[in-house]
Amino acid sequence: MTATGTTDRGGAAGPPGTFAPRPGAAPLGRMIRAQALLETKMLLRNGEQLLLTVVIPTLLLVLFSAVDIVDTGAGKAVDFLTPGILALAVLSTAFTGQAIATGFERRYGVLKRLAASPLPRWALMTAKTCSVLVTEILQIVLLTVIAFALGWSPHGNPLSVVLLLVLGTAAFSGLGLLMAGTLKAEATLAAANLVFLLLLVGGGVIVPLDKFPGAVQSVLGLLPISALSDGLRDVLQHGAGLHWGDLGILAVWAVLGLGAAAKFFRWE
Repeated sequence: MTATGTTDRGGAAGPPGTFAPRPGAAPLGRMIRAQALLETKMLLRNGEQLLLTVVIPTLLLVLFSAVDIVDTGAGKAVDFLTPGILALAVLSTAFTGQAIATGFERRYGVLKRLAASPLPRWALMTAKTCSVLVTEILQIVLLTVIAFALGWSPHGNPLSVVLLLVLGTAAFSGLGLLMAGTLKAEATLAAANLVFLLLLVGGGVIVPLDKFPGAVQSVLGLLPISALSDGLRDVLQHGAGLHWGDLGILAVWAVLGLGAAAKFFRWE
């Protein structure tokens, strides 16, 4: 091979610029798609994460719909519970599962190796968020089928539901990546599970927010899980249109979470 071209089997040099494969980074869009596909495969192969993201929300939906444990107000329990469980599914995948997985990738040096690749930090976060969206679609389909089997009667505008789910995913994904990129893996594991349990109880998922004192309600209502579960409930149970208040809360959390993750995320 010469400095200006390639050499064929007979020793003749090819024209300049004929290196194969062509050197250099792949197009950015292709890198993001490849990383998102890899992240999705890894997520679906992880039994512990599938337990958190699929089995637990499913069991909670079936249990609390079939057994009168919590006062969910007038109407069928499944009509109140399903929107909250959908919000919980987003929380478990975009925040808890992603934070734990990314935290241990960082600990084991996976992210350090990715940092040496042409993939920018923001592109890695984009790929992880796309992977989360794919997983959530599978979750939502499964939970919807189970809810219909339990007698669920949804209402409202599907566009409102999609906007709430997308903004909720962006908010929780940013917060999960921020946690994973700043804390040690063990601390991320403990903190992510603790937050999951606290928001399960105090985020309006199973226990209505009006069961809490007035001052506490005001604070809890600003949490992303409360905005997502209440927004979904207003649309799917009560047939509301675009719920701008909850959309605004989720948008603020999404901007703050993703912005902070992009600024403070450390590869190692």
